[in-house]
Amino acid sequence: MASAYGGPEVLSVIEVTVPDPGPGQVRVAVRAAGVNPFDHKVYSGAFGTDPARLPLRLGTEAAGVVTAVGPDALGPAGPVEVGDEVIVYRAPGAYASDIVVPASEVVPKPARLSWEQAGGLMSAGVTAVHVLEAIGLGKGDTVLIHGAAGGVGLVAVQVAVARGATALGTASAAKHELLRDLGAIPITYGPGLADRVRAAAPDGVDAAADLVGTDEAVDVSVDLVPDRSRVATIAGFERGARAGIKLLGGSPGADPGTEIRAAARLELTAAAEAGRLRVLIAGSHPLREAAAAHREIMTGHTTGKIVLLP
Repeated sequence: MASAYGGPEVLSVIEVTVPDPGPGQVRVAVRAAGVNPFDHKVYSGAFGTDPARLPLRLGTEAAGVVTAVGPDALGPAGPVEVGDEVIVYRAPGAYASDIVVPASEVVPKPARLSWEQAGGLMSAGVTAVHVLEAIGLGKGDTVLIHGAAGGVGLVAVQVAVARGATALGTASAAKHELLRDLGAIPITYGPGLADRVRAAAPDGVDAAADLVGTDEAVDVSVDLVPDRSRVATIAGFERGARAGIKLLGGSPGADPGTEIRAAARLELTAAAEAGRLRVLIAGSHPLREAAAAHREIMTGHTTGKIVLLP
């Protein structure tokens, strides 16, 4: 939990009583919880500093084992039972050893995924699907994905390729081999980016997804994509609003894509179960070291997801 607003130093583990699940709810013993940039924003003050909200429970996604069910515990894939291995999203307060959530937020865990992979799949995954749906990505399109080696970007690349699109992904040179392995055309970000994209896609770029929030990402996207309705950002809201592109996510004025993200959960687990979607984990930390995990994601240079292990 966050006992105050500020940096990672305000995070600590405390003991709380976990209630029994009520009607339509389940209790899950958490095996892994994903760490996302949004988690840091919650206690950083980015969404306000109302002291009445403290302490703040953190986390939005988890994977674990169902230990108790209330009456009428029905999930998107059917009835949920004790012993089921599941992914929970959304999972408020997922930084915990046990959580009680609506059964509607629980989907079966793909057997081929480790706990770490399952715990880090869903937040990035549904965001990636939302972005690609918002820009209307389809077979034959060429899409520019800024931040392609991050948690959301790695899923977006794979989903785009699976849909028959050509994916151009910006990343540092050290991450180009990974992007090629996933089917993308890697491009180094920085000065001259637009020219490098034009060289890699001489027939033009149909759509773009800004997953990093830099002026460069928005400016290059607007420069290269003729239709601004096919450009979206999940991070560069101020610059994106001025540019007239789509704003996606949880910030004021942005499209939350609630229905798209909910529907994407079973699509993602099916792809992972079939081996069509790789979930890359950058590292893991014990729950008591959540502050270290947050310092790591705040660098903005992790490749894949960071997870916490209770």
